[in-house]
Amino acid sequence: MCLAIPARVDALLDHDQALIDIDGVRKEVSLALVDGVSVGDYVVVHVGYALGRLDPGEAARTLDLLRGVSATEESAP
Repeated sequence: MCLAIPARVDALLDHDQALIDIDGVRKEVSLALVDGVSVGDYVVVHVGYALGRLDPGEAARTLDLLRGVSATEESAP
């Protein structure tokens, strides 16, 4: 199973790269598979590649869901 995570694009870099932010975690990913990405857009990221653009509302809902799963795991015995 694969998991792709929504991330906000904070900066566009050279060579089809971008600096993204996922809840305060920043990293560089490739934009080679997605056209027309701008700073502030949300993209779905999997293993260092943006796979597509994502609506900001959908990104927020997905990130909230992932936070909920993480909180549930942290409170489990």
